[in-house]
Amino acid sequence: RAAHGEQAYQYSWFCALYHEWARPLGAVLRQKHKAGDKAFIDWSGDGVDIADRETGEVWQAPVFVACLGASGYAFVKAAPSRESAHWLRLHDETFAYFGGMTAAVVPDNERTGVTSPCRYDPDLNPTYAAWAQHNSVAVIPARPYRPRDKAKVENAVLLAQRWILARLRNHTFFSVAQANEEIARLLEEYNARPLQKLGVSRRELWETVDRPALRPLPSRRFEPFDWATRTVNIDYHVPVAEHYYSVPHTLIGQKVEARWTGSTVEFLHRGRRVA
Repeated sequence: RAAHGEQAYQYSWFCALYHEWARPLGAVLRQKHKAGDKAFIDWSGDGVDIADRETGEVWQAPVFVACLGASGYAFVKAAPSRESAHWLRLHDETFAYFGGMTAAVVPDNERTGVTSPCRYDPDLNPTYAAWAQHNSVAVIPARPYRPRDKAKVENAVLLAQRWILARLRNHTFFSVAQANEEIARLLEEYNARPLQKLGVSRRELWETVDRPALRPLPSRRFEPFDWATRTVNIDYHVPVAEHYYSVPHTLIGQKVEARWTGSTVEFLHRGRRVA
């Protein structure tokens, strides 16, 4: 203003011009969801309260939410924790509820699923990657701090909190299983509610749009495993869960990946199983 006097912009006029210029900068690509293509997965910010019968202490069980892209058909269930075993079990229960497998899964950057978040090439937890390989599913994590990448499930989480969790806030549950019985009942009501704009329910859309396009469920469920990187000892043995297992002596001093389940222990070197 000192330089241009009366020809200079007033602050209010500058703001008006700036907002006019910046309006198109917020444009986003409209997502078109193909039938049977993607399942969106996330944890709800609000959990369900579980009371201890003996101590009266109340803790909050996390709530898992998933939905199909095309129909919005949802799955909601509480879990004892966010640990990997519960995370994977809920994935299996989700697709059993949907009646088939999608081509891809879009989760948030949850530590149980994504080891190293990245905008272009995130690293998956080895157990989660093995689950995806077993089920022939692509895992495409949403970009960090980009909720619009998974807007479908963000909306499903919001509706689940409003139509399911909010209706349970005055209930007293003494176990996760007890809470899930009530959640399952309200979930059926939620999926059966007619959508305001379309006039049909999510269940009807699922039956006519998504369900015919889903791939068959695998013949057997994925068995979760624990894993760790170990260095082969000079006696060509590797410690796992307080036991020692032998591997080829040519690997002495080298690192191997140990994977173990309730029935099997295996060792991999550079992606190839050696024992």
